[in-house]
Amino acid sequence: MNSIFSDIPNFSTWNIVQAVHKGWSKDKKYYIKTIDGKELLLRMADISQHDKKKWEFESVDKFDHIDCLMSRPIEFGICNKGQSVYSLFTWIAGEDANQVIPTLSAKEQYRLGVRAGEILREMHEIPAENNPIPWSETYNLKINKYITNYKACGIYLKGADTIINYVESNRYLLEKRSESIQHGDYHVGNMIVTKDGELGIIDFNRLSYGDPWEEFNRITWDASLSGLFASGRINGYFNNDVPDSFFKLMALYIASNQLSSIHWAIPFGQEDVDIMLARAGDVLDWYDEFQTYVPSWYVANYGEKA
Repeated sequence: MNSIFSDIPNFSTWNIVQAVHKGWSKDKKYYIKTIDGKELLLRMADISQHDKKKWEFESVDKFDHIDCLMSRPIEFGICNKGQSVYSLFTWIAGEDANQVIPTLSAKEQYRLGVRAGEILREMHEIPAENNPIPWSETYNLKINKYITNYKACGIYLKGADTIINYVESNRYLLEKRSESIQHGDYHVGNMIVTKDGELGIIDFNRLSYGDPWEEFNRITWDASLSGLFASGRINGYFNNDVPDSFFKLMALYIASNQLSSIHWAIPFGQEDVDIMLARAGDVLDWYDEFQTYVPSWYVANYGEKA
């Protein structure tokens, strides 16, 4: 295995190299510890991904102004005799947030959610690069693809007609939305909690541009773990002044994401398909079959009620 790393500068200083198997990314990931005790994250991808991975690496550098714990870019290059591209990041030590949060007090769950929202708000201060195509056009094409793929995938989702009807009747909400940089997969599965109770953000391999509020389409993972964490994330993002229009758009993004997730999960196997079907069922419950656009788990002004 060492031969695939030998082209990387300072490889000779690596004392420990361990494969990391968590997540759905196609990247190969490794935990690195150097002779002098530095901990690093190495990501490798096929050379055909060079331009995309270079953009991701350089984009993470735009978060340098954010005072929080996150994987920071160190070095980018080509390795494995020209067959692979690599990115080196700082390693964030801690436990997976989705393991830690359920063990915490309600107050701590909410506090970490608030922090997650504050960090995300700072990320979204970075505007998108100039894009001549309006967001409404971009996302409506996604919706069309999601619906088409769901109908063709052969898997039945109870309540799909209700979800599709809600999406179709609320497409107008996409008009005149601004765009910013996006983490692309912002939820508890890509966060860690340190021994000191600090929240850290990891895995930036789905960076993109789009409506910043679309970033809440995966808050379903947070809410299924802790409604207080998910509520804190929303309240922290908006500094406890959440506009009604946000909930309407979040419901649209969550609804359309349920349709896309079924088709997306198929290559990963039946277990993941079942997880996505169950999550879609949760979403229908939270939104009372989309008779409301504020999810049942949401708690406003928790600090005042606690």
